[in-house]
Amino acid sequence: MATLPNTLALIGNTPLVFLKGPSDAAGAEIYGKCEFANPGASIKDRAALGIVEDAEARGQIAAGGTFVEGTAGNTGIGLALVANAKGYKTIIVMPETQSREKMDTLRALGAELVLVPAAPYSNPAHFVHTSRRIAEETPNAVWANQFDNIANRKAHITGTAEEIWAQMDGRIDGFTCAAGTGGTIAGVGMGLKAKDETVCIALSDPYGAALYNYYAHGELKAEGSSVAEGIGQGRITANLEGAPIDTQFRISDADGMGWVTRLLAEEGLCLGLSSGINVAGAVLLARHLGPGSRVATILCDTGFRYLSTLYNRGWLEAKGLAVPPWLASA
Repeated sequence: MATLPNTLALIGNTPLVFLKGPSDAAGAEIYGKCEFANPGASIKDRAALGIVEDAEARGQIAAGGTFVEGTAGNTGIGLALVANAKGYKTIIVMPETQSREKMDTLRALGAELVLVPAAPYSNPAHFVHTSRRIAEETPNAVWANQFDNIANRKAHITGTAEEIWAQMDGRIDGFTCAAGTGGTIAGVGMGLKAKDETVCIALSDPYGAALYNYYAHGELKAEGSSVAEGIGQGRITANLEGAPIDTQFRISDADGMGWVTRLLAEEGLCLGLSSGINVAGAVLLARHLGPGSRVATILCDTGFRYLSTLYNRGWLEAKGLAVPPWLASA
């Protein structure tokens, strides 16, 4: 393997792995893009790098400046790593409901962490609005604005989609993932459609989000709830505008956790719930497309980021989710 010119070149070019259990369940070929292999252990490293380099190209940030962002955690981790490598500082605003591991990681990376109560987007105290205000009040600061900054989805058009197309030798029938900012599904969808318009792009939406009803019925309407972090959206962000969504699935936490448990027990992959929801959606998409179809999805981040939640017996029981057999006696 050739050497890389710098540490930021470690972001992207992640492996694509065949997933045996999901493939057998669907009667198709299902592949997972291993985004936990990024330096920050999540797909959000791509958006972070794209946003920082776009700000630099536009002359929006000066040496020693600060990037401010509101995030469920992973984008903040990516931003902190990218900023460290480029000589910037980071201020991260995060809902206090997110996992302890994400908070500890951000502090360990040197980010200034601001925790706020969880609130609806319509509330001025929402973490996104809070981060914007902090950016406005901080000298030489840029608000990353991952939800509406289309440098986010551009990173997936030029990076993630190109990689998936090459890794599957151009033989791909469908792609699916959940939406948080919308950058991944819109960017990958646009990139793949540019190669082959017939590739089916499907949204895998958790309960509690409004996009399933939007794409199915034209109405932003949320139903139920989910404990998944970093996914689920109640509005059409700038990154989602024009996203080429062909079909949509609604995925329960129980179904997503079922695949999280199976992928760990059967294939040695320790993943977060967003990955489980994506895999559940990939199985549904492959069944929709028919036997022998080839579908790709995103394995968003490492399960090691959720040891106090998804991999904790007491937390699972409190949320009414099945406890894996090996945790039942822990």
